Amino acid sequence: RIVVCSSESPRDGRFIENVGYYDPTKSPALLKLNVEKVIAWLDKGAQPTDTVNQILKKEGILEKAAQAA
Repeated sequence: RIVVCSSESPRDGRFIENVGYYDPTKSPALLKLNVEKVIAWLDKGAQPTDTVNQILKKEGILEKAAQAA
């Protein structure tokens, strides 16, 4: 899952919102994101983890978020 959560919550703890999922075990890798929600959270100041940052960069979502700002 790709989720939005507080930086103080534990890794597998409660989350604020589920914005998508990524399954690298499938061929090709399966990725489903709610792009509007991801961009909205990035605009609010959400900081993606390194892994999610790479996924967003690969999909071009970081560029869309920068253009929207």
